[in-house]
Amino acid sequence: MIPVLSREQIRALDRHAIDHLRVPSLVLMENAGRGAAEVVERALARRPGPVTIVCGAGNNGGDGFVVARRLRSRGYEARVSLVANPERLSGDARVNHDAWVGTGGAVVSVTEAGLDRLDAELARATIVVDALLGTGLDRPVAGLLGDAIERINRAPGVRIALDIPSGLDANTGCPLGGAVRAHETVTFARMKLGLVTSIGAEHAGHVTVVDIGIPEPASEAVGESARVLESSDVAARLARRPLSLHKGAAGRVTVVAGSPGKTGAALLVARGALRGGAGLVTLCGSQETAEALDGRVLEEMTARIDPARPLPSLDEHLAGSDAVVVGPGLGLDRAAREIVDHVVLRHPGFVVVDADALTHLAGRLGELRGAAGKLVLTPHPGEMARLLATTSVDVEQDRFGAVARAVDASRSVVLLKGARTLIGGPSQSTVVNPSGSPALATAGSGDVLSGITAAMLAALHDPFHAACAAAYVHGAAGEAWSRAHGSADRGLLAHEIADGVPSVIADLTRERRSLPH
Repeated sequence: MIPVLSREQIRALDRHAIDHLRVPSLVLMENAGRGAAEVVERALARRPGPVTIVCGAGNNGGDGFVVARRLRSRGYEARVSLVANPERLSGDARVNHDAWVGTGGAVVSVTEAGLDRLDAELARATIVVDALLGTGLDRPVAGLLGDAIERINRAPGVRIALDIPSGLDANTGCPLGGAVRAHETVTFARMKLGLVTSIGAEHAGHVTVVDIGIPEPASEAVGESARVLESSDVAARLARRPLSLHKGAAGRVTVVAGSPGKTGAALLVARGALRGGAGLVTLCGSQETAEALDGRVLEEMTARIDPARPLPSLDEHLAGSDAVVVGPGLGLDRAAREIVDHVVLRHPGFVVVDADALTHLAGRLGELRGAAGKLVLTPHPGEMARLLATTSVDVEQDRFGAVARAVDASRSVVLLKGARTLIGGPSQSTVVNPSGSPALATAGSGDVLSGITAAMLAALHDPFHAACAAAYVHGAAGEAWSRAHGSADRGLLAHEIADGVPSVIADLTRERRSLPH
């Protein structure tokens, strides 16, 4: 997995390198600028022409001066616009400003009264390098800097941000006022939290991490805030099945879901579980639900909850299950609530809690600490907001914080759905799932994910890593469908996600065989 650091951790990492590893800050800045210049060179190979580097007064601007000097020394046309009073430059930024000027580079000074000069520089550039503001920003951008960001976003050239798009909060990925919308971001030393959120990723574009000379073990001194999941992490956990395996040993999943008019949710969960590798899937519901399902099932079995003894009969159906899914399409009435409470709080096995079950648990996360089994909660932002008694806007503005609060309150694994799905668990760094496609924004997609999660639970017996694997496989299935349909970003049906899962798992098991042992 790829480590991800917060604003505070990246600052501590730089300080550790300077104070303990004796790497001068000027060397770190030179390494950063050199690595960024190489990325810009690759962009110039695709789209040759002038480069405008827009610098601020801080260290991010210093990185920009290094980029300009490196590009000019390689024969490219590089020009610098400084959105600050030159007298404000100090430290390493001043040193690299002077080095740029000393080697013949010119600086266009941009003021409130002279923004037209910046417009002219941006209009002529095929590549625009954003070196205005770095990861230290912690307040809204306004005034001249805000105006400069607006103009950078209107520039016709390819926009490449240094370290993080200017105006973006390095911890949440949310714009602090306005923020640059980059086509590509060159981030230094380690990935930052703000670059791996859904909003941050939209602003950052393609992200390249550049080595600036801080060795990997140095991260242990400052810790990490999250990790980005890689295909090899999932592949390493998906063992190839033995020839002697039978359906009972492949995993028994019970799905407590569906109600009259909402049986599709239960069927999609079951399909996700079967395509995810479960050997036996039973759909368990009321008499009416089971009757509605009986005419539609093929590979699945159905089981009826006895209305005369609902909870004891439910326990009989759950006995022997390797994993249970509860909630999708179940309903919000009193009977459904009793079922949810019984399964979530009293079933001693692995339980995936989704959809209506999460709504029944709104504001009750603390009760889950006493659950008899091990839970995986799979909320979308609206459901997470109800669990935390907040708003979906607040959840989206700090997804990492929302996951941390839910994990702390419930002591359970929490999978927050959405672009850049997050998975958190007790005593675990939050994991970011990078796979996915906008095409996954379709009705029933989450139901399929719950089924895949249950299949992974039945195979791995580890809630946290099962949730990570399920999120990755689900997202990769969406990506594969999109590629097969000409990079389509819409039109995917939920059952097609499930049907794409076996190919994704096959690719991962092939990858596993190539991993070092």
